[in-house]
Amino acid sequence: MSASTAPLPPAAPPSAARSRNLALGVLASALLMTVLDGSIVTVAMPAVQDDLGFTPAGLSWVVNAYLIAFGSLLLLAGRIGDLIGRKRMFLAGTAVFTAASLLAGAATGPGVLIAARFLQGVGSAMSSAVGLGILVTLFTEPRERARAIAVFSFTGAAGASLGQVLGGVLTDALSWHWIFFINLPIGAAAIVLALRVLPADRGLGPRAGADALGALLVTAGLMLGIYTVVEVEQYGWTSPHTLGLGAVSVLLLVAFLARQATARTPLMPLRVLRSRSVAGANLVQMLMVAALFSFQILVALHLQKVLGYGAAETGLAMLPAAAVIGAVSLGASARLIGRFGERAVLLTGLAMLVGVLGLLTRLPVHANYAVDLLPVMLLAAGFGLALPALTALGMSGAGEEDAGLASGLFNTTQQIGMALGVAVLSTLAASRTESLASRGLPEAEALTGGYHLAFAVGTGLLVVAFGVALTVLRRTGGATEGSEAAALPEAASPHMTVA
Repeated sequence: MSASTAPLPPAAPPSAARSRNLALGVLASALLMTVLDGSIVTVAMPAVQDDLGFTPAGLSWVVNAYLIAFGSLLLLAGRIGDLIGRKRMFLAGTAVFTAASLLAGAATGPGVLIAARFLQGVGSAMSSAVGLGILVTLFTEPRERARAIAVFSFTGAAGASLGQVLGGVLTDALSWHWIFFINLPIGAAAIVLALRVLPADRGLGPRAGADALGALLVTAGLMLGIYTVVEVEQYGWTSPHTLGLGAVSVLLLVAFLARQATARTPLMPLRVLRSRSVAGANLVQMLMVAALFSFQILVALHLQKVLGYGAAETGLAMLPAAAVIGAVSLGASARLIGRFGERAVLLTGLAMLVGVLGLLTRLPVHANYAVDLLPVMLLAAGFGLALPALTALGMSGAGEEDAGLASGLFNTTQQIGMALGVAVLSTLAASRTESLASRGLPEAEALTGGYHLAFAVGTGLLVVAFGVALTVLRRTGGATEGSEAAALPEAASPHMTVA
């Protein structure tokens, strides 16, 4: 039977569809809360430093403590969610994050705030690691799943831009404490609704993956690796500190993979990585996120340090990018994936993003926003195409029993990409700026020259990501016009049933 004449799947009862949509809202709200927390803090850092007496080196740990806990625990939290139940893990993580937000907002000294930020990272890892796993087991009909993934992807992409605006407004109007207190009503509402609308799942049971040694190896390896990367700016890439700790981190992760190949009940069954879609999507995501650090952060720095924008003005200047990403994610990506397949949509999105960073390599020192930056913001729509397609591919090879693990893995590679992007591109930009300044160039020109180098390297990373997607990911065919055939063919595996 041809795709155009295939019978439509039976429609879900209105009450079931409403319940699933409410569950999607809960998952998206929890994601928004954690994404906002990452970007909202950066805007308030000067106020935090002045109020609590942080040293410049100590201030970086307000961000680093969160990143280390979050990035190192995602994989473990995702697998534990498969074992004990993803709903339980989500509820526990949201509760930990909300309580830690109260502690952070009430902090009166640097030590308390850093400890609270670490706990926020723990809670965020617990809830974020299983979010996608819950989503793909809730939405089993391909087009519904495509739309749900589009909403989830948009929430993550738009949250960063919204956080910059909200952080500036809250800090100026109230105080920096409220960037954390704002999480309390959101977290409480998410917990109450999650109890009602998220599907209960028993999990596989702890014995199905009770590999304590594997858990220790992967957590220690990731934690040490992320710590090494975030400290590169202080120690340098070739220092004994960076090379030594980096080598130990790699050895721990290699030992973890070797352990998983021989363990009777592995924490991470290696079958997950045998899927070309899963492995390829995670590699592409790592490269893409690393590259786009130069857009998300360095453009904001250019606006503030070179063009003289304030914190709130910078956030507003970045809003057109969030708007087009949202419009494409919510309005077009699911339909395009259904018509042409994830691979084709991903390649189109990556090509647009290459154009974004390519244009930024020619950004003038005294740029005109409407002429030089607004077109770049609008081309960021490519992210709205690429991320939903990547998310679908990253979750496509996991069965019901591995959905939390695949979700944790996808989030982990995102955090590793972010950490590498921050370390590599910011270091290159700073080094280039220092070199140009030593030649006598004015500060604005030296800064812009540093940003140009970071944009050029980011463009190269995106070109590599495009090449990986083109050669590693299998061609996925979309449905013919008017068909309700699978928008996410691999993701609609028979193993993917509602928990």
